[in-house]
Amino acid sequence: MRKEVWFGLSIMAAVVLAAFVLLPSPSMMTNGHLGLLMLALVVVAIMLGFPTAFTLMGMGMVFAWIAYRSQNPGLAVQQTLDLMVQRTYSVMSNDVLISIPLFVFMGYLIERANLIEKLFKSMHLATARVPGSLAVATIITCAIFATATGIVGAVVTLMGLLALPAMLRAGYSVQLSAGAITAGGCLGILIPPSVMLIVYGATAGVSVVKLYAGAFFPGLMLAGLYILYVVVLAKFKPHLAPPMSAEDRRVPLPVFAEIVSTSISNKVLPGLMGAIKGKRNVAVPMRELLSHLLIALLPALAVVLVMGAVFLKVTAPVEQEAIEGVVAMGSAAMGAVEEDQADAGTLQEPEAEDGLAEPPTEGTSQAPAASVPAETAKPSAPVAAEAVTSSERVPAPASFWVALASCAVALALFYAFFSFARLEIFKMLLGSFFPLAIMILAVLGSIVFGLATPTEAAAMGSLGGLLLAAAYRRLNFGVLRESVYLTAKTSAMVCWLFVGSSIFSAAFALLGGQEIINQWVLSLDMTPVQFMIMAQVVIFLLGWPLEWTEIIVIFMPIFIPLLPHFGVDPLFFGLLVALNLQTAFLSPPVAMAAFYLKGVSPPHVTLNQIFSGMLPFMAIQVLAIILLYQFPAIGLWLPQLLYK
Repeated sequence: MRKEVWFGLSIMAAVVLAAFVLLPSPSMMTNGHLGLLMLALVVVAIMLGFPTAFTLMGMGMVFAWIAYRSQNPGLAVQQTLDLMVQRTYSVMSNDVLISIPLFVFMGYLIERANLIEKLFKSMHLATARVPGSLAVATIITCAIFATATGIVGAVVTLMGLLALPAMLRAGYSVQLSAGAITAGGCLGILIPPSVMLIVYGATAGVSVVKLYAGAFFPGLMLAGLYILYVVVLAKFKPHLAPPMSAEDRRVPLPVFAEIVSTSISNKVLPGLMGAIKGKRNVAVPMRELLSHLLIALLPALAVVLVMGAVFLKVTAPVEQEAIEGVVAMGSAAMGAVEEDQADAGTLQEPEAEDGLAEPPTEGTSQAPAASVPAETAKPSAPVAAEAVTSSERVPAPASFWVALASCAVALALFYAFFSFARLEIFKMLLGSFFPLAIMILAVLGSIVFGLATPTEAAAMGSLGGLLLAAAYRRLNFGVLRESVYLTAKTSAMVCWLFVGSSIFSAAFALLGGQEIINQWVLSLDMTPVQFMIMAQVVIFLLGWPLEWTEIIVIFMPIFIPLLPHFGVDPLFFGLLVALNLQTAFLSPPVAMAAFYLKGVSPPHVTLNQIFSGMLPFMAIQVLAIILLYQFPAIGLWLPQLLYK
């Protein structure tokens, strides 16, 4: 029998043994102990291969009936059925869940648009001079593609077919190649837009918008740590990741580029400008020269547009003061005068149509009534003058000019080394990387900056997926039918999982299992740091036998009620959990990413080699969790900046 089977059986035996040892005898068991027994039985049933959603639903119904029967046997069946209906309705009426099928549909469309091959090739050439360039390009491609699709199995499978043979032919280590593919492919469950964050937000009652904003930088940090590990390893152990030869780094140039680079200059801007001004355009059509010049100037145009928008933003006048000044001179000012007089304890008759106040009555003191019009009339001109000055733009801060100078220097260095070979690589990136990046940034930007809800942004992302598939001539009835079918299948699984989780959580609470766990945790008298360490260790260990879906829907409802006692922000806890749940795809024996890769890898690549290649990246995940805990601003800075 294989080691993985023995490992799984040993974990199940440990769960059953712990249940019998820790729980009291049947004569002394309470409903709360039955809840803990239900939790143990669910874990064992899932590990035996039973469907997670229906296991949760079935266990929840049976134990909810036991809980109701202990209180009122005559109504137990009716109350259990009512509970199932109410929980199902509450889950299906959750608006946030509508975004799940839309994001999944977007992912399947992009997967079938055949972008990943072009993206990998262009990234490989762009990072050719970096140590371990093939593995670095694999991680970057996986991160981008996994972010756009969010489907780990699809990304790992496609990169296993595309990148693994290329790395093995280049002499890369099997372990490093497998680890880069599996770790990079799992980034899609962390970097937004992520279905996992939607599931956690719906389970824990945390804003999905804030989760997306908070998970952005931790996801980039984890991808950066992966790349740093590969670069350092390739630098000090080049036999594990041999550098590319000069012949492999060579990019074939088109005819016009060969002519311009040999006759004028190898650099793009001097070469194209010299060719345009040269005699007969060095036998190159003017249209081709101008089109490539426009392509070469796209980075500069992008910087100009971005910095121009920033300049308009930071120098925008304070409109509020100008509005207040204008209102003070209009008819609405009279209401403010009346409110001021009421606050001062004076009484005044209603204003006439010409805006002048009637003389005060006998019951009103003369001095305050006379002083009010005088005070309101005199500041009218100064307020108008202030409104004029406030419409002027404020000076730009020094930080803007520093950023502008830095961008100018960066552009100068960029164009100083921008050769025609790099222009060809840039054109390849324009056709593969930038369409995906623009779509992802548009979806994320509309969510994070409050322009659209996650559901609306997901709908726009689905439209973007359709347009990308059509642009790459991959949109046909077969692709559309398969994408819709897979989307319906995945969405049904997630929805049934939510229904089962909701019924299970209700039964667990009815039996009192949550109360027993709360009392036990509080009796330990732990500090918040100790509680966080314990929670993350438990989640890390649960990632070995269970997938992230089971961990969130089963165990998050147990941890969430304990957070207020320890003063832990559910948003920050969710970011730690999301970072920790990367291990669910990389930890044996369930590590689904390993099985996805094994299914498409050559016969000589064993499962043990794939598992050993995952271990360094699991250690990097633990390091990322520690960094996020020590420096919470990595995840909380952007949500606090945007949603004060």
